[in-house]
Amino acid sequence: MAKVAFSLSFIGILLCLSMCSIHAQEQPDKRWCVSQRETPDWKLQQILDNVCARLDCTAILPGGSCFAPDNYINHGSYAIDLDFRVNNVCDHIYATFTANDPSITTMLASSLLILFFYIFIEFPSASPTSQIPLPKSQSQSQLHTQFDPFESLLGAYKKWDSQVGCASFKERNVGLVQNGLNLTSLQVGGENECGGLKMGHVGVLIKGWTWIPDNLDNLYSCRCGMSCLWSKSSVLVDRPDGLFYETTTPPLRRRTGDPLRVYMDLEAGRKRSGFEDIFISYHAKDDVQSTYAGGLFHNNRNYYLSPYKHNETLVYWSSSRCLPQRNQLAKSILKLLPHHSFGKCLNNVGGLDMALSLYPECAKDPNASPKWWDHLHCAMSHYKFVLAIENTYTESYVTEKLFYALDSGAVPIYFGAPNVMDFVPPHSIIDGSKFKSMEELADYVKGLANDPIAYAEYHAWRRCGVLGNYGNTRAASLDTLPCRLCEAISRRGGRDAAA
Repeated sequence: MAKVAFSLSFIGILLCLSMCSIHAQEQPDKRWCVSQRETPDWKLQQILDNVCARLDCTAILPGGSCFAPDNYINHGSYAIDLDFRVNNVCDHIYATFTANDPSITTMLASSLLILFFYIFIEFPSASPTSQIPLPKSQSQSQLHTQFDPFESLLGAYKKWDSQVGCASFKERNVGLVQNGLNLTSLQVGGENECGGLKMGHVGVLIKGWTWIPDNLDNLYSCRCGMSCLWSKSSVLVDRPDGLFYETTTPPLRRRTGDPLRVYMDLEAGRKRSGFEDIFISYHAKDDVQSTYAGGLFHNNRNYYLSPYKHNETLVYWSSSRCLPQRNQLAKSILKLLPHHSFGKCLNNVGGLDMALSLYPECAKDPNASPKWWDHLHCAMSHYKFVLAIENTYTESYVTEKLFYALDSGAVPIYFGAPNVMDFVPPHSIIDGSKFKSMEELADYVKGLANDPIAYAEYHAWRRCGVLGNYGNTRAASLDTLPCRLCEAISRRGGRDAAA
């Protein structure tokens, strides 16, 4: 079947070039385009480059093509038809040639024979998985890619705007734009009705040491006219309705009239203390959910982001907790991609704390001792991709490792929660688990890195306001936890709740 398909492809290419040649002879001064796309095979590219060199070709001419079927351009999935096969033979080649050159017939015939034998020798069982891999879960316009190395992110946006645009992106995600996603991975709706509230004001006192930032302390005006006082100070919350515990265990007993006991565990294991009245975790099945997507996880930082991306060093990775499984996975993909590895694990930048040496503009305060979180996002922003690997592959455990990368303006290459797509914007990340091999993933990343239009589409969600379920992910984050916890306490009656 593969040989038959490539035979059809070969015949189609001949027809395509014949048509171009005929048209060019009718208009001998016009330069016509041959567009072959999609397979990331550099030998094949070199063959066609040589053809172009001998035929007075000019690489790169975006948008031109002998075959431009609607289904090839408009749909983000594999198409099984002759036109697709024709366009699917080569990768990232746009070339124009002068068709009235006397040597064209000879040149094309010999070159295409080389191409024909190359296909049969090198690809006897070729399939879509040998091409730029396109997981079914990621609908995108990469199918009309071009080989066009770029550094300017804003320049990539401009090309995407002119050739794709927000209207097209929104149309392909129309269900997400209108209704969001009806998923069970996030707490939306349900109890969030005003009718169940029993208190108009709730006070929460934070007990013991916790990593929760101090600037979460505030008096909040919540929905349904309810107010919420959240503080670490017993001077402000002298008669709390809820006591919040995270690193310490709540009291073993509670009597009617005592504050409700709240316990939070955002680690992958999410274990209840056994003595809480309300349990907070990252999972929607627990009493109150708190995702890692909020801005409060990283508000004390340098907000500068670079408008330029490395064209040679593609991937950023940083880890100082060198877990064997994560290290092995990181090594298996990073050995295939040019990268900078910061931190203690697999470091290849000459030591720790090298980010500010490479990017001095990322220093938050030149006079202060730097912290890694001060310049993390800024350093990430210089790379097209950020490798994000969770410590544990657990349902709904999607941490700041992913959201930091999104907020930095890079494209995350993610390994972690199997339902990660429930938490992120449409077409915003590369889910590494969807590829059959690391080699396939690396080929995809390399192709994407050299296609400004396809790469810019990974940022379309932000620029076009197509959030999908990500809006719910942010709405269930630490940023909104005070009001949502106060609502949960209010529904239970606070101190008046039965023991």
